[in-house]
Amino acid sequence: MAHCHSTPMPSSITRDDHARILLVGNPNVGKSVLFHQLTGQYVTVSNYPGTTVEVAQGNLRHHPEWLVIDTPGIVTFPARSEDEEVTVRALLDEHVGAVIQVGDAKNLQRTLHLTLQLAELGLPLVLALNMLDEAQAFGVKLDLEPLSRTLGVPVVTTVATRGQGVDDLLHALERVQPALIHLTYSPAVEDAVQAVIPLLPTAPISARGLALLFLSGENGVLAWLRAHLDPASFERLEGIRQDLQSRLSEPVASVLQRTRDQVIRGLINQVWHQDQPQHEPFNVRLGRLATHPLWGIPILALVLYGLYWFVGVFGAGTLVGFLEETLFGQIINPWIVSHLTRWMPWPFLQQMLIGEYGLWTMGVTYALALLLPIVVTFFIAFGVLEDSGYLPRLAVLTNQFFSRIGLNGQAVLPMVLGLGCVTMATMTTRILSRPRERILVTFLLALAIPCSAQLGVVMGMLAGISFGATLIWATVVVIVLLIVGWLAAQVLPGERTPLIVELPPLRWPVLSNVLIKTLARLEWYIKEAVPLFLLGTFLLFLLDWFQLLPGIIHLAEPVVTHWLGLPPEAAAAFLVGFLRRDFAATNLFVMESRGLLSPIQVVVAMVTITLFVPCIASVFMMIKERGLKTALGMLAFIFPFALFVGGALYRLLTLVGWHG
Repeated sequence: MAHCHSTPMPSSITRDDHARILLVGNPNVGKSVLFHQLTGQYVTVSNYPGTTVEVAQGNLRHHPEWLVIDTPGIVTFPARSEDEEVTVRALLDEHVGAVIQVGDAKNLQRTLHLTLQLAELGLPLVLALNMLDEAQAFGVKLDLEPLSRTLGVPVVTTVATRGQGVDDLLHALERVQPALIHLTYSPAVEDAVQAVIPLLPTAPISARGLALLFLSGENGVLAWLRAHLDPASFERLEGIRQDLQSRLSEPVASVLQRTRDQVIRGLINQVWHQDQPQHEPFNVRLGRLATHPLWGIPILALVLYGLYWFVGVFGAGTLVGFLEETLFGQIINPWIVSHLTRWMPWPFLQQMLIGEYGLWTMGVTYALALLLPIVVTFFIAFGVLEDSGYLPRLAVLTNQFFSRIGLNGQAVLPMVLGLGCVTMATMTTRILSRPRERILVTFLLALAIPCSAQLGVVMGMLAGISFGATLIWATVVVIVLLIVGWLAAQVLPGERTPLIVELPPLRWPVLSNVLIKTLARLEWYIKEAVPLFLLGTFLLFLLDWFQLLPGIIHLAEPVVTHWLGLPPEAAAAFLVGFLRRDFAATNLFVMESRGLLSPIQVVVAMVTITLFVPCIASVFMMIKERGLKTALGMLAFIFPFALFVGGALYRLLTLVGWHG
């Protein structure tokens, strides 16, 4: 089935200013951690050209002429999602000097499925078997020499979280070459390959590899060939592919995979040895308990309480208290106010900068002294949960909950991602296979999922009252999610899909990786949120300067004061909520710190602002993804519904005599 042959190969990666090293691998194999080990912290993250998928790239340490691109995780070819198609596009469009495949050392069978497909592309290849420590904990022993000899490429083992094996990987790049292994398929497939090859245009990958991807129905290759061939030539290729498929009893991709399975079994018998460990590793037991229907609940409660304490008590209490009251309140702001008052004689500019709604005294102070410490602590906590492998387990644990509102499968993941950023989560609904799920998840994200910045402020305010206040807020939001989600699922036709999610092993988070992710998200927050904070502050200043703000507050008074039970000044917070929900929450935070809100009013305000409206960026993303008509329909429901729930909660808490 498989044999090796030798052909002249380059001895090292191409050394030029345009060489690319692609990191390719299955999801959850530590590819991003290895990427940071290879490139350091100075990386850029941007959308891949022509897509909404973000990729990271950075220069290889000690070899800045080589650019490393961290491609999205891919299970196998053909690609199944837009993320995976980006990996295919990178292989076809980039000037690839080498491919580093990152695999899971304890799951060699899955790794080799992708290895054989990459080997057929004819690109210089290195196989890095990562997470060796976890494999050894399972009693796995690998004999790399026969594996490297059979594949004809360097094979190294790494523990990316510790930097172990990175030097070996760098040395392997010096002797990288295309794989030597050659797979022979059934006569029907081989005949089709030989018929296709002469019709193919010149490509950056081997003609045989391109032919096999085309015959297997790889969408990225089909699009690439359409762009590089005239219609008549492409139709001839399509005729060959359809003829092959008509001669087979199953999809071409399945026929190819069966041949590869036979080769993989032979390779594993040569290189894979496993001793039964005496004791099951603790992280394995904990990972299994985290998804258990019974024991997973107290683990989740412990995680949520830790998040509540770190973000709500430490971030919003200790850090905000120091920055707002001591650093800004006693040192920075008095100094700036005194100097600007002395040197700036124009009242308009004075009020614009240091007045009640001043760009500095409100905009910058809110953004840096109140919101920044909350956002930083939340980003750190979210990075820890993400890097530890807990988030996929959270998806499994909450799967039954989401199934009650007509959601399942991958739909759970955008909901979890929405806790980081609703705008980005709205964009990731593209991974869902059915329009019904995309619409439903987009709607629930806009209605009941607070982004990280807003969630941090909410937890900070509620933590200042009691843990019970936090439970009331969370209970109301969850009930709304259930009821509205169930009703929306009844209205939208279609069936839910099953949950398919891969569980990486639970592991200790890598501090450097968490910090890098936190810094990247913090950079995004400063670029995205702070300008909108200043814009919202300037809007309030203009409304106040021209005496329009009292009129707006008066118009909103029947709803804000009589229905929601809040002070009239809260109308200003809801007004700027159109720009960013976290800015609105921060305004309410300040009101609460000044004693203008009672415990009942805080809970009512936080529930209302959570359900009220997503930030303006997520509204634009809703319009882009779902269309103007659908987005406006969602917003037309969300506004009055949020106010209805807030007013009903105010009356309920007042009726039962809750005081915090």
